Amino acid sequence: MIKDNHHILDQIYKILQARKVATGEKSYVASLYEKGTPKIAGKILEEAQEFIDEAYLLDKTPDDENVQNNIRGEAADLMFHMMVMLAHHNVAPSDVFDILENRFGTSGHDEKASRNS
Repeated sequence: MIKDNHHILDQIYKILQARKVATGEKSYVASLYEKGTPKIAGKILEEAQEFIDEAYLLDKTPDDENVQNNIRGEAADLMFHMMVMLAHHNVAPSDVFDILENRFGTSGHDEKASRNS
């Protein structure tokens, strides 16, 4: 397995961990940590819905550069808030990457069936 310790998600994770000692008045992330999983989960749901909304717009206007840029931004927002949740629970991105690497090359149907057995 290739470990890239300079991946942007690893860098973000380090910053998110450092925000645990900040106050909510000084840091948006710290304010999420102070409110816990319910607040972070709400942000993930909000960002997921915005991402989905942009995807539906792209179905209607696939060549619209504004919508293409919007979906990129919403994807980044969603990934960021997922990273906040992972950091809140001390789950490193490398742990997630390992799972993805282990699943790579496996049929989605086969992988899902293996979790149900």
